[in-house]
Amino acid sequence: MRKIITAILLSVSFGTVCPAQTDIRTVERPFTGPRNSHYVSNLAPLAPNYFVKLPSGSVKPLGWLAVQLDLQRNGLNGHLGEISAWLQRDGNAWLGTGGEFGWEEVPYWLRGYSSTAYITGDRQMLEESLFWIENILASQREDGYFGPWNDNQDHQDLWPNMIVMWIMQDYYEYSGDQRVIGFLSDYCNWLYNYPDEKFLKHYWENSRGGDMLWSVLWLYNRTGDEMLLELGEKIHRNTADWTVSTQLPNWHNVNIAQGFREPATYGMLTHDPLMYRASYNVHNLIRKTFGQVPGGMFGADENARIGFTDPRQGTETCGFVEQIMSDQIMLQVTGDPLWAENCEDIAFNSYPAAFMPDYKSLRYLTCPNHVVSDSENHHPGIDNRGPFLAMNPFSSRCCQHNHGIGWPYMIQHLIMATPDNGLAAAVYAPCTATALVGDGTEVTVTSGSRYPFEDHVSLTINTTGPVRFPLYLRIPTWCTEPSLHITGEKEVTSLEPGKYVRIDRTWQDNDEVVLQLPMTVTKREWQANNNSVSFDYGPLTLSLLIGEEYVEVDSKESAIGDSRWQEGVDASNWPSYEIYPASAWNYAVIDQIVPEVEIQPWPQDDNPFTFLSSPLKFRAKGRQVPSWQIDEHGLCGVLPLETDPRADTVEDITLVPMGAARLRISAFPRAEF
Repeated sequence: MRKIITAILLSVSFGTVCPAQTDIRTVERPFTGPRNSHYVSNLAPLAPNYFVKLPSGSVKPLGWLAVQLDLQRNGLNGHLGEISAWLQRDGNAWLGTGGEFGWEEVPYWLRGYSSTAYITGDRQMLEESLFWIENILASQREDGYFGPWNDNQDHQDLWPNMIVMWIMQDYYEYSGDQRVIGFLSDYCNWLYNYPDEKFLKHYWENSRGGDMLWSVLWLYNRTGDEMLLELGEKIHRNTADWTVSTQLPNWHNVNIAQGFREPATYGMLTHDPLMYRASYNVHNLIRKTFGQVPGGMFGADENARIGFTDPRQGTETCGFVEQIMSDQIMLQVTGDPLWAENCEDIAFNSYPAAFMPDYKSLRYLTCPNHVVSDSENHHPGIDNRGPFLAMNPFSSRCCQHNHGIGWPYMIQHLIMATPDNGLAAAVYAPCTATALVGDGTEVTVTSGSRYPFEDHVSLTINTTGPVRFPLYLRIPTWCTEPSLHITGEKEVTSLEPGKYVRIDRTWQDNDEVVLQLPMTVTKREWQANNNSVSFDYGPLTLSLLIGEEYVEVDSKESAIGDSRWQEGVDASNWPSYEIYPASAWNYAVIDQIVPEVEIQPWPQDDNPFTFLSSPLKFRAKGRQVPSWQIDEHGLCGVLPLETDPRADTVEDITLVPMGAARLRISAFPRAEF
């Protein structure tokens, strides 16, 4: 850990390079000596960030990623305002001084909905977003507070307003609307004067004060108002303590995925290495016990509990989304490639399987080993009471409204600026970005490869004239023989996994960079879970191909008890599905035999995240484990013991990428050949 933290705090020094030369070198982090000339960066006394987010709308998805966003836009997130009672305009507290619906649901939904609008340019979505934003702006009182006010509480719950602050940041970056700066400044003045004894005392806001802190520092970088630094101190001392080495303030999965970055965010203000270390500690601590599973997350199907560590425990869809966002923030704050890899792990392996392929319904919980997706109550096997495994438009109030920010937030950070007026790609997916670099020249960078389903990342630079700037690319830790191909240059093979390659050169129009990342099947062992194993292919984890039988059920009857639909909605247009295994799933894998990859035709609909359309399949061998069955809670049984008998017959089995499998076994017991 000490080595990691040291790397965070040190800059990389570069020698003088002749302007005509191309300088290619491996670095641990981007150079943070200067301050980016074109984009808002951290002001002193804040520690410099290693990456700088481009304005909202600058990065747009291509290929399979554009399809995912379009499915989301045409699915539940894009139409939730038509069916969710919490988003109806009549009696909505976010649109006036009264009303029933005034907590997190509107902000959760609007955050992802508006971000999607900025990325896609969808006119109807832009108009709908602006309607809500204008009403929230108009709700601000003379004292600076905005949004619903609860006269029946001794102290205000500020959690929903934290989400709104993010919405306003995103809107400002997209539109340049100066009203946002005044709006947030007035609200921060109210926060500054709000008594400490009433500040951040509710459970959710107390756990998630880091969200507010990130927004306050964002505002400081645009105003230089030193009061905001004092407010940052106030937020930290009143937020749940995420710095204890062996204990967390609570064990709720979303709070952890969201709250763990608060110390590192505060570390930008204090320059205290212990703050950075604390965020790493939480990330590692929860995974030591509850995260000995593939997919980048941990088993806390509401709250992590002693004894519930098997890969059949799941994570809320909210948890996936918040971890993706936290990984991107930690990447900016620390520069550490670890966070880019964790983001890819979740986005490619865990997140897609939380949805029906058409994105019109989703699960509250998705597990690494998940073989029944029904509407039953599986408590205490999972730590919540309700129909939380089925695909339903309303299996919860949080995930249904919050899920829409996952893809947009990742897209916004696929290409980022660097302090030395360059650009960087740390998380890889097909996209295009327009940005100012070097002396202020505008360039377009296009990544057109099908990564992670192809073994290379290609970037094409388009510019109106020659321009010199550095381009950083992350070298994944899983790749042992990476190579780099640049227009007009010799192949480069001396690249170090787990670091960045920095290419500083004068770029010409249509210059291309190809980062070759050969993928092989590798194995991970999970000793804490009966020495089970998982297979990876580059950044993709593999799961057993299980036949999926979909049964349509009534969305209203199968939803959680407090689900609220708007009056007159035809629920048949938004069906729920239960998914049952149509083939055997209780296999132990013969791990002495490395699975063999079979490249399949690329899907015509550009959506690789179904087991039928997956462009990658893998041949493996296994034996069934007769004792491994559905357990007393109606869940996939915990992993069998190594001494439990395996079937005599060796069978051919097929594996597919984990993100394409809505029923899956991704942590396997082992068998001998």
